[in-house]
Amino acid sequence: MRPGTLLRLVLAGTRTDIARVVLTAVSAALATLAGLAALTVLSVVKPSGDEGLNSDQYTNALLREPGLRPGVAFALLLLCVPVLGLAGQCARLGAPGRDRRLAGATPGQVTRVAVAETGVASLLGTLVGLAVFLAGRRLLHRPDADGRLPLPTDVHPAPVAVAAVVLGLPLAAALVSALLLRRVATTPFGVVRKVRTRAPWPWPGVLILAALAMFAAIRPLLLWYERRGAVAPDWPVPTLLVVGGLTAMIGVVSGTGWISYRTGRLLHRHGRGPAALLAARRLAADPWAGSRTFAALLAALIFGAGAAGLRADFQAEAEVTRRTGSGMADPGFYLGAMDLVDLAVLVAMAIAGGGLLVAVVEGITSRRRAYAAQVATGVPRATIGRSLLWAALAPAVPAIGLALTVGYLLVRGVMPAPSNGGFTRTICDAGSELCGDPATAARYTRTEWVPKTTVPPDVPWDQLAWLAAGGLAAVLCTVVAGLLFLRTATSVEELRAG
Repeated sequence: MRPGTLLRLVLAGTRTDIARVVLTAVSAALATLAGLAALTVLSVVKPSGDEGLNSDQYTNALLREPGLRPGVAFALLLLCVPVLGLAGQCARLGAPGRDRRLAGATPGQVTRVAVAETGVASLLGTLVGLAVFLAGRRLLHRPDADGRLPLPTDVHPAPVAVAAVVLGLPLAAALVSALLLRRVATTPFGVVRKVRTRAPWPWPGVLILAALAMFAAIRPLLLWYERRGAVAPDWPVPTLLVVGGLTAMIGVVSGTGWISYRTGRLLHRHGRGPAALLAARRLAADPWAGSRTFAALLAALIFGAGAAGLRADFQAEAEVTRRTGSGMADPGFYLGAMDLVDLAVLVAMAIAGGGLLVAVVEGITSRRRAYAAQVATGVPRATIGRSLLWAALAPAVPAIGLALTVGYLLVRGVMPAPSNGGFTRTICDAGSELCGDPATAARYTRTEWVPKTTVPPDVPWDQLAWLAAGGLAAVLCTVVAGLLFLRTATSVEELRAG
């Protein structure tokens, strides 16, 4: 298929195809804005001189302190994960109509059209995102009376980095679409899923253990350099954090396939009623559907649980500071920074919810002939709807619990329990005038012993419960919204649609 023919097929279509392209472009534009914002934060140049110098041209302490800017950039990059998942899910929205439009093409050609469509739509979105970013920099460049800025609008990301985002995101979205379609044979007469005949193996558990080991190795590594009086290089800790985090996400998402298969087997053995049995057979026949559907949501929950563990550590550090009188300089600042991280997690979960909705609608429309045949043989639509709820919630509950557990354990493995004390300190009980005069300071000065104090962080059950409730609510709401398409997808006319 020549490139010109491929481009014409990509641009042709109905209103559903236009909606698919628009959703893909919007998701790519959001990812571009998040990526360029992260690059801008990383482009802030640290003032030369003492290591403790801050970038005082900004009003926000998260931008002033060099040690906090990488965390801000990482939180922004987190938003790209569910957005790319949404772009990949959009590749299958309205695909049955596209399949019929491409009658005569081979399954490989139809898949290439789908991947090219995602890439072109994503490129359009990244260009729009770049234009919005450049316009926003001008509009938001508003120094205050002291010349300080609320945002880093005085710096520009490197042109090579900008080009990498604008051109790399469409390529990544196309690769995600190809990955999601690798088990799907898209034919002009429908969709055939290549279901694996063997049961999923629990090998993702090895990846999760490896990720936990990487995070747990950070403290011994830093102590090893400290005992030898050496400074640790800049690359080992970020490498362990990034590789360990990605490994944990891959392990949890892949483990959802094993969870779905085992849940289907248990539901088939102990379930009662036709809805539960239909869901059980579906989960056992295609256990990897959960991995495709819940990937972005589980990634956001892992990060959210890690953020909850980090907040608990800051709270314990603040308690140590209160008891010993030394330690964290401004606990409120760090806790306020965690509010921004929690906001990023909520945005990521909302975007992941959009991907869930697209996946549910795609699943209903792609199986419309099977559902129509069930309705024609006497299966009530309500039973099919309940089976879809069973198939979504049964694997989602343990998968969400696994994601939250892994995210929390990652932070606990790298962060020791806050501790301070075990030293003597001199205190002057008089005012600054008497204490500042050496002749009178000795009269009011006393020495006291500060005992060693260790405060283990509490498990943030309330925040983890809210994350779990939010994840389950996202799954439930998207499935209920997807059921609105069930009546149309199960009409008897679908049996004659070719």
